[in-house]
Amino acid sequence: MKHIRTSLLAAALLAGVSLAAQAADLLDDVKARGTLRVAVEGTYPPFNFKDEKGQLTGFDVDIAKAIAGKLGVKPEFTTTEWSGILAGLQSGKYDVIVNQVAATDERRKTFDFSAPYVMSYPQLIVRANETRTLRTPADLKGKKIGVGQGSNFADLAKSFDGAEVRTYPGATEYLQDLATGRIDVALNDSLLIPYLKEKTKLPIKAGAPIGKAATNAIPFRKGSPNFKTAIDKALADLMADGTYAKISTKWFERDVSKPIATP
Repeated sequence: MKHIRTSLLAAALLAGVSLAAQAADLLDDVKARGTLRVAVEGTYPPFNFKDEKGQLTGFDVDIAKAIAGKLGVKPEFTTTEWSGILAGLQSGKYDVIVNQVAATDERRKTFDFSAPYVMSYPQLIVRANETRTLRTPADLKGKKIGVGQGSNFADLAKSFDGAEVRTYPGATEYLQDLATGRIDVALNDSLLIPYLKEKTKLPIKAGAPIGKAATNAIPFRKGSPNFKTAIDKALADLMADGTYAKISTKWFERDVSKPIATP
């Protein structure tokens, strides 16, 4: 009987350990470690990239640092190609991805996500001296639209009835044609336009948003409700105390957590 009782006690203790392990929350690991392990591509300006000194910088890098600060830990960055970034998260190589990840229904089957922290739109780009009303698909009938070859924006532009879509290898080429009047408008992600304007130094400006908005969030492995609460609170606090707006304005000239203002 003593042997049986000992065996039962040992089994109960093992079961307790197993349940405790299952109940462990990622927040506990992050706090104990003192670091938030963050994955980014590192080659995706202006979101995350290496500056001229080889230092990792960008909007997402600044946001990740600010979140880690709110959690009371230090950020620890890993750079990895997009093709394997979600698999690395699933295998536990890092805690979160802060890299403009869309929280799709398919991804939610595998990961939990923070509250959205970025709102993005397809947006027209026009010449700096443009005076015509170019806001809707109807306004673009008969107009020449420049887009990147094979991009989602090319598909969107082709859906505009009567528009003439011209595809280019990249943004530099179609923005040059826009500036010189060879095309009427261009189309890209609203978040990239300030960066493209600064990079090219061309006489262009952001036009009207067009098409559906999309939101991006921070993914992490399932089963850590305390961690999700902490991440969401950190984001909310950053927005409440003005830190988020400061970071966003630095990179995009506006608060990208809010709907875009129509020009």
